[in-house]
Amino acid sequence: MRVAVITSSDSGAAGTREDKSGPLIQEIVARLGGQVVSYALLPDEQEELEKAMVCIADEGLADLILTTGGTGCSKRDCMPEATAAISQRNVPGIPEAIRAYSMQFTGRAMLSRGAAGIRNETMIVNLPGSPKAIQEVLEYIYPHLEHGVEILTGASFDCARDAHPHGASHGKE
Repeated sequence: MRVAVITSSDSGAAGTREDKSGPLIQEIVARLGGQVVSYALLPDEQEELEKAMVCIADEGLADLILTTGGTGCSKRDCMPEATAAISQRNVPGIPEAIRAYSMQFTGRAMLSRGAAGIRNETMIVNLPGSPKAIQEVLEYIYPHLEHGVEILTGASFDCARDAHPHGASHGKE
């Protein structure tokens, strides 16, 4: 699976803060067998974020765009709005699953405004900005994202495939 990574951070883009989340996503994706095809560190500017995601999706450069940052409650956080503005279809179950899973670790997960959507044959998922949260959720959701992308791109037509995280059968063979 070809993956593009976008970090939304004013301080990171200005060079006053090191981006630890974007590189961590790249490391996890590579370890899980994905191919990172692009990485961008952009300021919290909705128009700029939209343009980057539109370019990736419309040019067919990646099957999945993973974003980090810009999903909180500050006035500058705008990644969910950028994602919603360019998505042709929403995939609300992904951010719901991320928040539900993250609530096991911190109640602050309920403050995440992350979104997910589809543009053409590219899935877009807003991950949290914290490296700790990324470590916790990305390995949990990645296999399911991979299956979703396979269905989206036509690489798989088996929607009934067992999606249990530990491979247990549910008798639907």
